[in-house]
Amino acid sequence: MNITQNYSSYTQENHTVWAILFERQFQNLQGKAIPEFFEGLEKVGFSRDRIPDFDEVNQRLKPLTGFEVVPAPGIVDDALFFELIANHKFPATVWIRNMDQLDYLEEPDMFHDVFGHVPLLTIPVYCQFLAQLSQLALQYIDRPDIIDLLTRIYWYTIEFGLFTESGKPMIYGAGILSSVGESNLAVSDASTKFKFDVTHILETSYIKETFQSQYFHISDFSELLEALPALTIALDKLKEELAVPQTL
Repeated sequence: MNITQNYSSYTQENHTVWAILFERQFQNLQGKAIPEFFEGLEKVGFSRDRIPDFDEVNQRLKPLTGFEVVPAPGIVDDALFFELIANHKFPATVWIRNMDQLDYLEEPDMFHDVFGHVPLLTIPVYCQFLAQLSQLALQYIDRPDIIDLLTRIYWYTIEFGLFTESGKPMIYGAGILSSVGESNLAVSDASTKFKFDVTHILETSYIKETFQSQYFHISDFSELLEALPALTIALDKLKEELAVPQTL
């Protein structure tokens, strides 16, 4: 993947779009996102004034957790995605939406990848889970059916996960953090929320085209790490079951 972030190529409109999205969502997430997200924004030096320069971000980020942001052309295939993350490299697209796309995109852009994901990469236990989940995925990379199940775990944690603190839902999933509509829905009484459970998630498909209909919540990031052994056992069992020829 020979992609670079040519920071000087961003236009004034690009920086303006970032500023609008940053300010709008920063305000909207007050009281909705976990405190670690806002702390992460400061640690990596994000501001509304300009699009982040990946080189500058990595100088701040890598000493904290060993992770670094690497430029990507857009969505990358599963094998490359999990290989990069297993090696503590988070692929983030370098393009940002236009002014007329502020509220909806079919494909994740830089604002989602960078604003939504990178601040959480300052949390060591979160990064341990992310890397170990990716290492597990690489063991099954030749089994699309198993990868689909693992993607459900990633989806309902890294992308659309919730915390619960004293009974109050709080956001940590990047897909929620980067979306005004989703962040309002996720913490409201209008959405269905379940306690994080590996078996339940493996049995739950997800939605790409619109807001999620349900979310899973944790009370501590350590729950994610502690769930990996059970996830491994469940996948090994499913691998055997799915490999058995079905007879009529």
